[in-house]
Amino acid sequence: MPEYRAHVDAVIQFANGGSLSTEGFRLDLPSADASADDISRLLVQHLGLTLVGSVTLSNLEIVEEQHRGSRGIETAPAQSAAPSRRVVDLSHVIRAGLVTYPGLPAPTITPHLTRQDSRAKYAPGTEFAMDIITMIGNTGTYLDSPWHRYGDGADLAGLDLGTLVDLRAEVFHVTDIASRGVPASVFWDRDVTDAAVLIHTGWDRHFGTPAYASGSPYLDTAAVEYLVGQGAALVGIDALNIDDTESGGERPAHSGLLAAGIHVVEHLTNLGALPARGARFTAAPPAVEGFGTFPVRAFAIVE
Repeated sequence: MPEYRAHVDAVIQFANGGSLSTEGFRLDLPSADASADDISRLLVQHLGLTLVGSVTLSNLEIVEEQHRGSRGIETAPAQSAAPSRRVVDLSHVIRAGLVTYPGLPAPTITPHLTRQDSRAKYAPGTEFAMDIITMIGNTGTYLDSPWHRYGDGADLAGLDLGTLVDLRAEVFHVTDIASRGVPASVFWDRDVTDAAVLIHTGWDRHFGTPAYASGSPYLDTAAVEYLVGQGAALVGIDALNIDDTESGGERPAHSGLLAAGIHVVEHLTNLGALPARGARFTAAPPAVEGFGTFPVRAFAIVE
């Protein structure tokens, strides 16, 4: 079978500033019909680059030539001699009056049975509290199922627990990128297939304040298409919304991800405590029929 390589010049701009230029770079290709986007992605993976904003190719020539062993970034993290296990809570606390998304109702918590009243119902020294919480599903840190966007999609009760529990987490720390929209190229250096893709923007620092409502980061359309194409299991963000809510009524991220059966978790927090690789992520809502969105206790286990 013939083998092919790209001979190419490239300028790589990083999302958090700076650039890298190459001249006459040679890169193994899977086939002769690799597109410019394919070559850009392979170049980023071969060099092991992170937080790439854009790749511009020039003087591209694809030639029949024996492979030299181009590679992608290593995915296995180094293991310490004596690993320690910790659980990192990634959920906001829900309390009465909490404003998660401006314009949506805050939860109310009222007693159904107080401890004092329960004393008349149980044996001496035995008491209970039973309370009622009324809230919209979009409260705190919550998961969107396909039913949230599509009437024929799976509701919360129809979700496969295997796609919600103990997922390999790929954490992308993008707190210093220049744009609000997180681009596809940020994800090129990792294998995100069947992974929980967690986007750490740092916007959770504004949670519960008026500043949280405007200027929030989001996932751009090309990034959505890339994550769908790569078969991510779940995409989470520590911001107001996975979509740009300031661009009108369109919601390309919700539409694309949920149509592909990729769960969406919004309003995460504390993602800065996670390593880029090596954590395991869980975010499971209750199995409620005919319901599309509900709070989760999202957490990660780091060995």
